[in-house]
Amino acid sequence: MTFNPDADISGNTTRRRGRNAAIAGGGVGVLGIIALLVGPLLGVDLTGLLGGGAPSGGSEPAGGSIIENCRTGEDANENVDCRMAGAQVALDEFWEGEVEGYVPPQMIVVDVQTPTQCGTASNAVGPFYCPPEQAVYIDPTFFTLMRQQFGASAGDLAQLYIVGHEWGHHIQHIVGDMERHPDNGTGPGSNGVRMELQADCYAGAWIGRMTEETDADGDPYLLAPTEQQVADALNAASTVGDDHIQEQSGVVNPETWTHGSSEQRAGWFADGYKNGLGVCAEAFTRSEDAI
Repeated sequence: MTFNPDADISGNTTRRRGRNAAIAGGGVGVLGIIALLVGPLLGVDLTGLLGGGAPSGGSEPAGGSIIENCRTGEDANENVDCRMAGAQVALDEFWEGEVEGYVPPQMIVVDVQTPTQCGTASNAVGPFYCPPEQAVYIDPTFFTLMRQQFGASAGDLAQLYIVGHEWGHHIQHIVGDMERHPDNGTGPGSNGVRMELQADCYAGAWIGRMTEETDADGDPYLLAPTEQQVADALNAASTVGDDHIQEQSGVVNPETWTHGSSEQRAGWFADGYKNGLGVCAEAFTRSEDAI
């Protein structure tokens, strides 16, 4: 249980978009999971590697239908789509208090696949943030694939970490960090890696304070996490480390990293969780060896 069952999340605006049809192939192997994880990490659609996957590209703005029957924290605990909707409410509450003039992103739960201005969102790509639309796209089957292919536990709090990470990219976009720290290639000290580690830190900082965000009745949206839940979130951060992903192909090359090592990702999440948002700015000020 992650959400307070009594919390009111009925104000969410999370939408479902996509096509309710199965992708040919009936499953994703090692190559597929690399496409699944590396694709969104690189900001590149790698579904062509899977064969029979989703078409590329698209310019349809975020839309779709509001997800129904997601009214309480109990709904969020029982249903993964409602969990995403509840995360949207709690994340918006948190960031409205931290960023002046905060503009909420759109939250889109993907049903199989849908075109976006950043390429196809699908269950072969995974969660990502699309800056032109200011929208977070997430297919909840991503969590199942993390368990099946990488042995990640991917429990409730780990799922919230992943959503919080994508929200972190939205914050970087609206406050101008993406513009101030443009792409300068790959490698452990690149801007791309620092951007991702800062987003991990933002997710940790939110989770560390998540019991402080309350609904109109003063009920907290989220319950204080247990040690096991925090360990689960750290496990998720480690699972999507560049070195862990590259190990699946047998070659680990730090000079091609775009998101940082498992140790870095878990470390920055933990730093934000323990020490708050203040430490997250250090992602762009620490030396390469220190990040």
